[in-house]
Amino acid sequence: MEVLSVLNLDDLAQAFSKMGMFPVFDVAYYIVSILYLKYEPGSVEVSRRSPVASWLCAMLYCFGSYILADIMLGSSPVDYFQYNSHILLASAVWYLLFYCPMNLFYKCVAFLPVKLVLVALKEVVRTRKIAAGVHHAHHAYHHGFFIMVIVGYVKGSGVALISNFEQLLRGVWRPETNEILNMSFPTKASLYGAILFTLQEAHWLPVSKSILILAFTLFMATSKVVMTARHSHGSPFALIESWVCHLLFGSPLGGSEEDHHHHAPAASSSPLKTKEELSEGARKRKAKKAE
Repeated sequence: MEVLSVLNLDDLAQAFSKMGMFPVFDVAYYIVSILYLKYEPGSVEVSRRSPVASWLCAMLYCFGSYILADIMLGSSPVDYFQYNSHILLASAVWYLLFYCPMNLFYKCVAFLPVKLVLVALKEVVRTRKIAAGVHHAHHAYHHGFFIMVIVGYVKGSGVALISNFEQLLRGVWRPETNEILNMSFPTKASLYGAILFTLQEAHWLPVSKSILILAFTLFMATSKVVMTARHSHGSPFALIESWVCHLLFGSPLGGSEEDHHHHAPAASSSPLKTKEELSEGARKRKAKKAE
């Protein structure tokens, strides 16, 4: 900690951990979340056919983690909807992304340099949500370390854990996209982050919460920006997970079984990996035909 004091990182971490998220960081979170909703196949058609269903899906993308965490902790699932400013802000973002004339707002936020900034800001919010979830669970269940991990994990994962329910609102049923079965990088990182914050909350990790928040935010923001810039859906944990799973569970080393599942059905896995690009391309082709 003496090194951190010399570098003045303690003061920086304290200031960063106390920085308010509303409205700048929250707006970025809402924009990126609803942007990913618009990338989902059929979401634009749903917004034209049933704006209410589209709005509900957008609210789940923005506040699904709060809803699920409240249910787990015995609170009302609509508790977060008492914050009118957040709901109105997310609703405004949803309207602009789906109904802005000439799709101007979408084109602005989907422009890669702008999108990279928004993605980085979203990861700041994700880290705060993980830390807040662990802290909240710690107050409710002081020695319930598994509960702390689960609540922090749920808070960080967002709508991913209830994606199948969200799909039903759009009239889609794709059980193979279950996030527990096929965990994406943000979901895995949320789990690992929840474990770290639980260890810190239990005083088993010799580092302050502010330093942990700063370090984990930097890791998440850097990873997501690089992955978004490269259009990659891989995971920085892949190599470590391969070795650990081979050691503990006897999985094939080097992810050969995983490669088999992902590369054998090329027709089904390829669209998932480039879903954003394919969806955007399909919309552009439709626009050209209309012209």
